[in-house]
Amino acid sequence: MDLTASGNSLFPQFFAPGNGPSDFIVQDFAVVMIVAAVMITITYKMRQPMVIGYILAGIVIGPYTPPFTLVKDVNTINVFAELGIIMLLFVIGTEFPMARLKSVGRISFVIGLSESLATLLIVFFVAQALEFSFFDSLFVALALSITSTVVTVKILEDLGWIKNKSSTLVLGMLITEDIFVVTALAVLQGMASNGGEISIPNMAISIGIVGAFIGGVLALGSRFLPKVIDMAGKTNDYALLLIVILGLAFGLSFLAKGFGLSVAIGAFFAGVLVAESNSAAVARILTLPLRDMFAAIFFISIGALMNISLVPVFIIPAAILIFTSFGSKLLIVTTLLLRSNFDRATALRAGFGMSPARGELSLVVVKGGQDVGAISSSILPLLGVITVVTTFMAPFVIRFGNKITTPRVPKEKDQNKT
Repeated sequence: MDLTASGNSLFPQFFAPGNGPSDFIVQDFAVVMIVAAVMITITYKMRQPMVIGYILAGIVIGPYTPPFTLVKDVNTINVFAELGIIMLLFVIGTEFPMARLKSVGRISFVIGLSESLATLLIVFFVAQALEFSFFDSLFVALALSITSTVVTVKILEDLGWIKNKSSTLVLGMLITEDIFVVTALAVLQGMASNGGEISIPNMAISIGIVGAFIGGVLALGSRFLPKVIDMAGKTNDYALLLIVILGLAFGLSFLAKGFGLSVAIGAFFAGVLVAESNSAAVARILTLPLRDMFAAIFFISIGALMNISLVPVFIIPAAILIFTSFGSKLLIVTTLLLRSNFDRATALRAGFGMSPARGELSLVVVKGGQDVGAISSSILPLLGVITVVTTFMAPFVIRFGNKITTPRVPKEKDQNKT
C-alpha cells in the first residue's frame, strides 16, 4: 500500500508532485501535535493518564485506521519514535545518578531482579503455549517483566503515598527493573541481529558487548563528561548547556547504535552521566519540556504504528498475558517481602504497586524488537492494547491494595480518642 498516494491522504490538494519531503514532515508534525492536543484534553477531562490519550491520538492519525491516513509518510512516524526513545530514556537516566543506583537497598535490588527474571520466564512459557514465535515470546516476556516507572510514580505522588515504606521499596525495585530491561534489550537485539541464531557463544558475545559499552561509558565518561557539562553550566548560558547535553545524549545513542545496541541504552547512560555533574538539577529542568514533548511523540508514534485491524485476533492472548504478568509480579513480590520479614501490609502494598502498570519501557522493548526485524507485526498492537488496559487499571489496583491492608478503626475507638 502506498501511503504517500493522494487518495490515501486527508489533505491531497496541498501537495503538488514537485513538493519535497520537508513539506510532508511539516504536515505530519502539525497533525501529530494538533490531534495529540485534542486527545490529551479529552483524557484530562476524563481524569485518565495522558499515555492513553497519546496512544489513542496515534491510532487516530495512523496509516492503519480507516478510511484514510492523516500522515503523509509513515517513515516520519518511525523517525519521531526514534527521537522519542532517545529523549525519554535520557531524561529517565538523569534521575539515576550513580550514588542513587548504589543506594538501592539490597532487598529492593534482589527482589526487583528476581521478580523481573521470574516474570520474564513465566510470561515466555505462557507466550510459547499461545504459539508465539521464539523471539515474539522473548520480547513480549521482557516487555511484560517491567513495571512502568512513570505511571507508577505519578500515581503514588497523586495519592500522597510516595514516602510510604512500601513506596520506597517499590521505587528501589523500579530502578532495578529499568537497569535490567535496558541491558536485556541490548542483549536481545544483539542476539536477533546475529541472524536469530541462539547459541552460548553468541549470547556471551552480546552480553560482553553490552557490558563493555556500559563499563566503558561509566568508567571513562564519568571522569570527563560531567566536567564538560559543568564547564558549560558555569557560563550561565542555558542555550549552550542544553546543546552540550543534547550532544551527549544523541552522541552516546549514535555510539550505541554503532556497536549494534539499542539507542535506548546510549541515551539512558548519557542521562546517568549528566546526573553525575554539578549542573544536574539545571540540566533536568532544561530537558523536562523536551522529555514531555518527545515522550508524547513516542507514544503517539507507537499508536500510529499499531495495526488495529489485528486487535480482535489477540484480545484473548492479551487478556491471558495481562493476567499472567499481573499475577506473577503480585505473588513473587509479596512472597519475597514476607519471607524477608516485612509485615503483611507493606508486602501487599508493594506487590500491588509493582503489578499493574506497563508503559514506556515496555513499548520501547517491542519497538526495539521491531527495529531489528525480530518480531511479527502483531506484537506492537498487542503491547499497545496491554499498555492502555494496564495503565487504566493501575490507579484502581494500587488504591485497592492500600484499602485491603489498612484496617478500619472501630467507631468506639474513634469516640474514645475524642
